[in-house]
Amino acid sequence: MAKNVYIHIPFCKSKCKYCSFISYPKIELKEQYINALIKEIQTKYNGELLNTLYFGGGTPSILTVDEFSRIIKLFNINENTEITSELNPETITSEYLKGLKRSGINRLSFGCQTFDDEILKLIGRRHSSNDVKKAVKLAQNAGFENICLDFIYGLPQQTIDGFEKDLKIAISLNIQHISLYGLKIDENCYFYKNPPQNLPDEDIQADMYLKAIETMTNNGFSHYEISNFAKDGFQSRHNLNYWDNNTYYGFGVAAHGYENGTRYFNPTTLDEYINNPTTHKSSHKLSKQEQLEEEIFLGFRKMSGINVENINKKFDIDFRKKYATTIDKYISYKYLKETNVGFALTDSGILISNVILAEFLD
Repeated sequence: MAKNVYIHIPFCKSKCKYCSFISYPKIELKEQYINALIKEIQTKYNGELLNTLYFGGGTPSILTVDEFSRIIKLFNINENTEITSELNPETITSEYLKGLKRSGINRLSFGCQTFDDEILKLIGRRHSSNDVKKAVKLAQNAGFENICLDFIYGLPQQTIDGFEKDLKIAISLNIQHISLYGLKIDENCYFYKNPPQNLPDEDIQADMYLKAIETMTNNGFSHYEISNFAKDGFQSRHNLNYWDNNTYYGFGVAAHGYENGTRYFNPTTLDEYINNPTTHKSSHKLSKQEQLEEEIFLGFRKMSGINVENINKKFDIDFRKKYATTIDKYISYKYLKETNVGFALTDSGILISNVILAEFLD
């Protein structure tokens, strides 16, 4: 039974230069899109009491408070349901935030990326560093007590010192959660065809990441997942559900979900989705081996690592024996460590996690 929901809101006023996500500037289609989304939810959702509900994008803050309310009312939620929305800082007003709070949203995630105004312009963001500070303050005044800021490291012209300064400003705003992503330039983004000048190289990116771990953990945040840091009790329950390899619904264009051992994907074009919101574009029933590999791959993203006993029970294997060569090799290199219940990546292991995880995949 899926008790977690992801909803994709695919509209953006303009596309950031590093973005390869599925998003469209066709805001005139918003009403048709919401009607299609409601139809999909009414057809597919089975009424479970939700643990988490997450609005991602695109830019969910393109929705009005009434539109959020219409969608949230379709679900069985209570005061314990974590309801998150990603928001862009530049359009936020006090009224809007109070409306979101009334609609049931209790966790906000602002796309900050950096507090360096020059870099924000370079990467095509529409907000300024002051917009973020103001949005956080307004959200706190509206009663939000669970606020996340997203950052990107490895941006053009960014230095390790500049990145550390970004994190310290974020900490000073008294927020509860920070997510960090290394800049990746994928084929579908502006930067791919127009490479920016002064990009930090891989070694500097790795040093930025290690600096982030040091800065955040020295300031009362626990590093609980490769890209995520939280004050105690404020880990993203929605994202932990993914890393625990549990089920979830995906609603909206380009959303994907995981139910009954099957991963499914929705159509990626707006027209296709609006015309037929209740048919998945594709689905794939995972074999037992694929399920095991996903369990390992996702589990190692958590800093607590994987629980060997759980995996042995779930998949009827002897994990230690099956992967002895890989485990022993990476423990000897100090890239893996043994925990009370299994194994976890070390900080230096995270930097080469793709190499390590590839060896666990048959």
